[in-house]
Amino acid sequence: MAEGDPADSLRRFAAIWSRAIYPVTATSMTRGEFEDHLVPLARVLSDALHGHPFDPRPAVGVGAALIAAHCTDPEALPSILGVVDAYLVLYCPPGPGLAIDESRARCARLQHAISVGFSRALRERTLREQESISRAALNAQTEAEGALAASEARFRAVFEGAAIGIGIADLDGRVLEINDALSRMFGSASHVMRRNVSEWVHPDNAPGTRTLNAELVRGDRESYHVEKAYPRADGSLLWANLRVSLMRDSEGRPQYQLALLEDITERRGLVQRLRHQATHDALTGLPNRTLFFEALDEALASDSGTSRIGVCYLDLDGFKAVNDSLGHAVGDQLLVAVAERLQSCVTSNDQLVARIGGDEFVALYTDPPSTSDVTALADRILDALSAPVLLDGRELPVHGSIGIVHSAVGSRGAADVLRSADITMYRAKDMGGNRYEIADPDADARAITRHGLTNQLPSALEHGEFFIEYQPLVGLDDGAVHGAEALIRWSHPVHGVLGPDQFIPLAENTGHIVPLGRWVLEEAAQQAREWQRQHRGGRPPRVNVNLSPVQLHHPELVAEVARVLDETGLYPGSLCLEVTESALIGADEDALKPLRRIADLGVEIALDDFGTGYSNLSSLRWLPVSVLKLDRSFTRGMRRHPADPVDLKIVGGIVSLAHALGLTVTVEGVETRTQAEHLRNLGCDTGQGWYYARPGPPERLHTLSLADAS
Repeated sequence: MAEGDPADSLRRFAAIWSRAIYPVTATSMTRGEFEDHLVPLARVLSDALHGHPFDPRPAVGVGAALIAAHCTDPEALPSILGVVDAYLVLYCPPGPGLAIDESRARCARLQHAISVGFSRALRERTLREQESISRAALNAQTEAEGALAASEARFRAVFEGAAIGIGIADLDGRVLEINDALSRMFGSASHVMRRNVSEWVHPDNAPGTRTLNAELVRGDRESYHVEKAYPRADGSLLWANLRVSLMRDSEGRPQYQLALLEDITERRGLVQRLRHQATHDALTGLPNRTLFFEALDEALASDSGTSRIGVCYLDLDGFKAVNDSLGHAVGDQLLVAVAERLQSCVTSNDQLVARIGGDEFVALYTDPPSTSDVTALADRILDALSAPVLLDGRELPVHGSIGIVHSAVGSRGAADVLRSADITMYRAKDMGGNRYEIADPDADARAITRHGLTNQLPSALEHGEFFIEYQPLVGLDDGAVHGAEALIRWSHPVHGVLGPDQFIPLAENTGHIVPLGRWVLEEAAQQAREWQRQHRGGRPPRVNVNLSPVQLHHPELVAEVARVLDETGLYPGSLCLEVTESALIGADEDALKPLRRIADLGVEIALDDFGTGYSNLSSLRWLPVSVLKLDRSFTRGMRRHPADPVDLKIVGGIVSLAHALGLTVTVEGVETRTQAEHLRNLGCDTGQGWYYARPGPPERLHTLSLADAS
């Protein structure tokens, strides 16, 4: 997207716009002057694009302003819209809270509004010119009546040769004369001449047209302008752009009605087709995101203090697998079948189903009587999807997860409603899918917080908001500190200090865990090297660093570990990488190759949280691990005397097996002296927990509390 000063971006957009439009204008301005003229119009479009609430109507004025600048060539409008479509969002990018898809939907609506303003202004300009010609001709006829045959000839030339239909009627509505163009519009002259003006009515016409004509005949107005439908002689429908003017006699009294009609039937049909294409999904034929938001905005703008809206946000479960395994053509067929089933769930005019992207659909229920009516709609949708879809002789199961929002209108915007429904849909998906959940403000807030933390992770690493605390690993037989586990923390400027459980899963889901894990490894290795320099005699403390499953599959892992050892000068045996049991048990040889290469460097590998999964003890023989870390769940029964005999036997058996395989055993969650004594008696090598020390800064590594945790 374009970056920098907004005024500069608008100027650059106006320059591109000018290059596209100027060659097809009839303006007397220079190109530079024309570009300056476009800058405020570009600003109007930018302000409308980012407006809250969104209102495309200012863009109508932009289209009219371009006509006023003499952009009247037939080739001008495609050039105008082409630049807006390609460059408006690029040079006026969405700000916070406005998604790029929403910006593009708004841009499409702005183009539609520009087209309306352009067409309307061009039409009015043409009619003004032609009306001026006709009025001049009629005035000439009146002044020269019975005297100048030349004037009569000139009037006839204008009247008969005009490209638009012209008709003259008296004040009672009797049609006195029409030109050939008007006759061709209606299919025959007699079809027009035998009807009174008051008889031309049609149900599609706007209310109030009769009133406008009555005011003109009384002399209360000089003209009026409407779009009006007329039945042709063959029964088809004519849509005309009608301008009626009052003709007065020499004393100023109303005398005739002069009607100018432009056939806009084809143009109106084109606009309607373009409108349909712009507001409906090309694949399924359902209303698209643009039309859905229009309907939602209209429902939310209701003046009634008791009105409510219901939204069911549907995402198909497992649709990506269909595309990946069977191809996008089959996926498209499935979407069409789903759309047909969803449309069958609509039972009244106050319900609308739209496809808003990919495999996402949404149902809008305007002013539902109760929440149960909205959930009934969701139940119908789930029932409609319960049967498999038959495609090319193949049955494809289809299910979906639905997020429901039922709330009062006026209290929130359309984007907020859809975001809440989207969040709730993912909550339903996380609970197994093929179900619906109803929006909960607290759950929304938590999801929004998680989303915010996810987006802030990269900048937090750049700004140095992370820090590491170290929890000692203590020898159970000698009580000495053998090392420490590096535990990352986030000093968030708003939420305070966050533990790893609050942001590590987010980092793993987005891939940010790779740079974050690399930083932890570098920092911990540097700290371990510093402990080496400070340590005299015996083996220096080692540092344990947690390795995410995502990092384990990163192709540069081995190289990064080797680089850190080389740059810090750390003895490889002073580094231990902890990998969870779930990441290793059942892994194939290719997945274990990186760990074997790291172990070959002399780095220790610890199997973390052992016992929390489906532990396969026989796999310990060939895993490249040297340390077994028992989960704290094994030691809860040892907090007091007498200890749980079952826990004692389990832990004792694991320790014996580990030692037989040449592995050392570390136990997590040691919180009492009694636990430490039991574990020492069972032969465990090291312990870690609040009994020894809570995680803290590196300088407190050797400060042990040796107090039961409270």
